[in-house]
Amino acid sequence: MTRRDMLLAALVATMWGFNFVVIDWGMDGIPPLFFVAIRFAVVALAVVVVPRPLASWKTVVGVGLFMSLGQFALLYTSIALGLQPGIAALLLQAQVVLTILVAALALRERPTRLQVAGVLLGTVGLGIVAFGRGGDAPALAVVLCLLAALSWAIGNVVARRAGPVAPARRFGALSLTVWSSLVVPLPALGLSALIEGPDAIAAGIAAFGWRPALSTLYTAGLCTLVGYAIFNGLLARNRSASVVPWVLLAPVVAMASAALLLGQVPNVWETVGGAVLVAGVFVANAPARRKAARVAGAAGATSETSEAQASQAQASGASEASEASGLQETVPRSK
Repeated sequence: MTRRDMLLAALVATMWGFNFVVIDWGMDGIPPLFFVAIRFAVVALAVVVVPRPLASWKTVVGVGLFMSLGQFALLYTSIALGLQPGIAALLLQAQVVLTILVAALALRERPTRLQVAGVLLGTVGLGIVAFGRGGDAPALAVVLCLLAALSWAIGNVVARRAGPVAPARRFGALSLTVWSSLVVPLPALGLSALIEGPDAIAAGIAAFGWRPALSTLYTAGLCTLVGYAIFNGLLARNRSASVVPWVLLAPVVAMASAALLLGQVPNVWETVGGAVLVAGVFVANAPARRKAARVAGAAGATSETSEAQASQAQASGASEASEASGLQETVPRSK
């Protein structure tokens, strides 16, 4: 990677990590499920300029239900219940470990020794975080965030089962991210009406001022549209093995920004457990990075076919997430 591309990769990881703090900051007074509906309604507007991905509607709907609706409905609710943004970003990385487990069950994919080691390390890290969680991390919020990671993992397997998704023109996996967002707004709004209630929605509309609006523009515009556009460009110019590890900076940025801006400093157990979890993610990701490197070397990193394969390799191994991810795969959602 060139110095410019490394700076761009660090910028995207920073955007996706800071995204968790922005969600928490903008959601004050807004029901979480209603906030999710608004976010993806904004993302869905991009279908006007982004062509439909060359994938079946079954894949598009599956990715939308699990990577977008399931992941973010559970994530936003966990943050609304009091889970610190930094810890939420950290726990969401469990999607890598869970993807390996779900793929083993659903696709009969036998994990490698490194992947097994990564799963074990990640499980130990999660256990440490759960054992040492502070009073500001309610048990239900932790469980919901882990369920968000599971939903993301299922979405990864849905995308993997469909095989590499051919990019639409130059938009790459961004097209799948945008078009799958069409699945989210109405179900999220329906869940909000059912669970949070019409009165809460009315109160959320009344409370929707400049902070929720700015938060939505950041999460939908910068993190999803701009972030994925930059990330797709990086995958087109570089091997996936060189790009994917930068995503691991996102939880670090989230925890650091939460500590600096919100005064939410993780305790010793959360820090140690988080380090073990990230180590597990890195180890579990190693086979995917090597495989992606071979694919990129054989096919050419700048070709459209190589971009689709690199994105698919990332779906089975990494985060957005970006966004978050974030990090939607063929692309990481997280974020």
